[in-house]
Amino acid sequence: MMLGDLGASVIKVERTHEGDETRGWGPPFDDRGMSAYYLSVNRNKLGLTADFDQPSDVALIRSLAVEADVVVENFRPGSLQRRGLDRAAMCLATPSLIWCTISGFGLASTRPGYDFVVQAESGWMSITGEPDGAPMKHGIALADVIAGKDAAIAVLGALVARARTGLGRQVHVSLRDSAEAALLNVAQNTLVSGHAPSRWGNAHANLVPYQLFHAADRALVIAVGSDRQWVACATALELGALAADAALRTNAGRLAERDRVVRIMGERISERTAGLWVGALERADVPCGVVRSVPEVLASTHGSALTGMPPSVPGTVMRPPPQLGEHSALVRARGWAAFDEGRQDPVRAG
Repeated sequence: MMLGDLGASVIKVERTHEGDETRGWGPPFDDRGMSAYYLSVNRNKLGLTADFDQPSDVALIRSLAVEADVVVENFRPGSLQRRGLDRAAMCLATPSLIWCTISGFGLASTRPGYDFVVQAESGWMSITGEPDGAPMKHGIALADVIAGKDAAIAVLGALVARARTGLGRQVHVSLRDSAEAALLNVAQNTLVSGHAPSRWGNAHANLVPYQLFHAADRALVIAVGSDRQWVACATALELGALAADAALRTNAGRLAERDRVVRIMGERISERTAGLWVGALERADVPCGVVRSVPEVLASTHGSALTGMPPSVPGTVMRPPPQLGEHSALVRARGWAAFDEGRQDPVRAG
């Protein structure tokens, strides 16, 4: 979808009868029976159905692949080879082809890749949730999202390399590798200290104050990232004694006094509304914000029930997600030339 947002011509290949599994991941469904989950990630594609057990369909897929700039697939090991679609052979026959495989747990693994399992095994759930609570998954399928973005980056890098050398390449992204790499500073804390990280709920392992607080009417977050911001924060909250406390001038000092700092701040913040505190903190240039609901976020964006959230990259929404097999006849008749016939103006749908 991201490559399509950027202008790529994308053909989505699905199984003939049931199609993409996420078509059934609902409710909610729209008035055509399209699941919201499917709609969220499938715009800017032509939809083709194919039966990989039919030689004619295998030949069609092979012809589309060898004419493509990029093939993206997430089949388990051996699935394509058994059907005459061996990636190594196809890349050898077409040296300019870029082939991106997305797996769950690596090229040698036959395990199905699902975000929830990856979140568990990558360490994410062990550090997410309240300190005295159970391990918790992220509210978004973030391992899926990060792996998809990693794949898009890998494809773009391969395209740049091909522009310089004329040669394509095989690239591989796995949900596990993407999720483990995303541990970043949490992993580094463990590598440096030798200690396993803890769950901090809505607080931060390395920064104080950097967490959620409850104002008189709703929750807000304050994210102090420097000692200058700390003084400005304490002053904006009218906590002069904290601002002047020498023991709290550095982040290391505030970490040592976490309980005291958070307790005093929490008591003060609860006295007034979030809007008043956010106004004062923003005037002091302290990072902060209220905890908004999803409907509140959508009210300030251009999200569409038909095409999803706006592109996160500088891109354009040209066509809605395809219904199952919607463009099969066109693609079978025209191949990649189907895009010349099927060009559309940008979609504007609420």
